Amino acid sequence: MRHRWLPNTVAVAAAVVTAFPIYWMVLSALKPTGEIESAHPRPWTWHPTLEHFRNALGVSGFGRYFLNSAVVALCVVVLSAAIAFLAAVALTKFRFRFRTTILVIFIVAQMVPVEALTIPLFFEFRDLGRTVPGIGLNTLASLVLVQLAFSLPFAIWMLRGFVAAVPDALEEAALIDGASRGTILWRILFPLVAPGLAATSVFSFITAWNDFIFAKTFIISASQNQTLPAALLVFFKPDENDWGGIMAASTLMTLPVLVFFVFVQRRLVSGLGGAVKD
Repeated sequence: MRHRWLPNTVAVAAAVVTAFPIYWMVLSALKPTGEIESAHPRPWTWHPTLEHFRNALGVSGFGRYFLNSAVVALCVVVLSAAIAFLAAVALTKFRFRFRTTILVIFIVAQMVPVEALTIPLFFEFRDLGRTVPGIGLNTLASLVLVQLAFSLPFAIWMLRGFVAAVPDALEEAALIDGASRGTILWRILFPLVAPGLAATSVFSFITAWNDFIFAKTFIISASQNQTLPAALLVFFKPDENDWGGIMAASTLMTLPVLVFFVFVQRRLVSGLGGAVKD
C-alpha cells in the first residue's frame, strides 16, 4: 500500500483535472444568468435552473441538427470499422508490393493538420459535386467522406495490432476443417478483433460528432443539412454571448457521446488491453 499511494494520487489528480471542465460546463448550464456573469464565480449554485436547456432545445432546427450529427457520426463509425478491419487484415495477413509504402502513407496522413487540408478539400468536393450527384458541398455525404478519410489511418494502425495478435494456428485449423476465407474472416477474426473495433469506434464517433470546421466549411447554404456544433453559433452574439445557452447546448452534445461510450465500454476495456492469447 505504501508503494501505491503515489500512483493513486497522480491518477486521482489527473481525473480531477480532466473532469473539472465537464463539471464546470454542467454547473454553468444550471446556473442562473446572474451567477454566470458574476465577477465572483462560485463552484456551486443554490438556485439551479433549466432555463438554459429550454432555450437550447428551443433553437430553431435543433432537432434537425441533432439528427444530422447522429447520421454523420454513425455512418462514419460503421464505414470506418468495416473498411479498417478489412484493410488491417490485408496489411497484416498478406504479403504484397507497396505494403510498407501504404503504411507510411497512413502515418504521413495523420501528421498533416486538419486546417491545412480544409481549403483543398473544399475545392475538391465542389468539383466532385458537379459530376457525382449527392456528393458535394451542402450535403451530409461530404461530411461522412471527409471524416471517414481522417479516421481510417488511426483505425487501421490500431487494428493491425489486434489482427496480428490472432494466432495463425486458428486460421490454419479452420482451413483444415474446410472453412473458406470469408468464413475465417467473419467468424474467427472479426469476433477476436471486436474489442479493437470498439476502441476505434469511440475515436471515430467523437471526431465526427464534434466536427465543426468541415461542417461550417462544406455546408454553406443548405441550413437543413447543418450539424449540431453549428447550433452553438446561435448563442454567440456581437454584443454579448449567451454563456448559459452555450453550456447547456454543449452539455446536450456531450450526452450522446457518453451513451455511445457506455454502450461499448465492455468491449473498449478489453480492447485497450489489446491481447489475444494463443
